[in-house]
Amino acid sequence: MPYVTSADGTQIAYSIDGGGPAVILTTGSLDDGSENARLATELSRWFRVVNYARRGRGESGDGREYSVAREIEDIAALIDAAGGRAALYGVSTGGALALETAATLRSIEAVAVYEVPYDLAPETPQQQRDYVAELDRRLSAGRRGDAVALFMELAGSSAEEIAGARAHPVWASLERIAHTLAYDAAVLGTRQAPLERFARLHQPVLVATGGSIPPFEGAADALADAIPRAQREVLTGQGHVVDPAVMAAELKAFFEETVRRAM
Repeated sequence: MPYVTSADGTQIAYSIDGGGPAVILTTGSLDDGSENARLATELSRWFRVVNYARRGRGESGDGREYSVAREIEDIAALIDAAGGRAALYGVSTGGALALETAATLRSIEAVAVYEVPYDLAPETPQQQRDYVAELDRRLSAGRRGDAVALFMELAGSSAEEIAGARAHPVWASLERIAHTLAYDAAVLGTRQAPLERFARLHQPVLVATGGSIPPFEGAADALADAIPRAQREVLTGQGHVVDPAVMAAELKAFFEETVRRAM
């Protein structure tokens, strides 16, 4: 894989396929970009698609100290490699990172997000603080598997499902990037969408969900209401891991309308 060098010297691994306007894919928790591989293939028929491993994952390097600003700098380096302007697509926590990036960089043409795990319930900030504290304890003690299990509990997995996951060969790969769960927690902050900041976004934004997780639906509605140029879509029948063909069709329509018009 080729690499770009981020502002702090960290090397970020990526793939680039197709031609036309650039679209960068940003993944969510416990993934190194693999989950976006099929989507990248679909989109490369119409766009120049950059799929990358976020820092600390896969073949990408990692900095000495993490901050959300460093991840935004990673995307800035990828945008430079892709020609200086790009649209972003982020799934789950990657959607929150995409929105934070669009609020920082002027080189973002448009943003699409799917199932950003925000939750507007009043108890959410305390729940997130409790989760982060326990996550830090487990990671500091080297209990990487237990950190992954904690995240799965937060995501709603049962004890039986977690036990089954621990027995699966993929578990070792999840443990290797367990430390990046702290990165995702930092991206999400309190897990309550910073609506006032995102209300200043100037780019067109697609806010999509699958319709089956009520907290995500409510937060998505609030995001779409707050962002001036937002479009809200519910992909009925889709789970938190969306069908790449379904998402590709949505992104093709949205980005062709927004990014190509801006060129």
